[in-house]
Amino acid sequence: MAISEQLVAECRTKLLNSKQDILNRVKEARLNLDQNEEKGGDEGDQTSRVLAEQEFLSMHERLRHQLMEIESALARIENGSFGFCEETEEQIEPERLRALPWTRLSIEGAEIRESVNKRYAR
Repeated sequence: MAISEQLVAECRTKLLNSKQDILNRVKEARLNLDQNEEKGGDEGDQTSRVLAEQEFLSMHERLRHQLMEIESALARIENGSFGFCEETEEQIEPERLRALPWTRLSIEGAEIRESVNKRYAR
């Protein structure tokens, strides 16, 4: 059974909007960081700058990971594998795709992967 074209189009739009939002957030955060790049100051000022840089890098890494997931989902739309679980190879629930259009797993697939990860994490 195939995913409806309407659902794919809806997810593609959400993915492209999310991608643009992430790119805008990174650009804005970088501008803010650059504007606060004053040298010198007391230890408190220097510490604040270091903490702001660490926060930026942490946020940047999270957004980079999310951007990779979005790009991967867009590639799956193009190659026709979008909407199918990587774990069970079954169709992912439409409600789940609407909520997380970059997801690679159905609810059942996510539970399977989580139980496997727990088993090997010990």
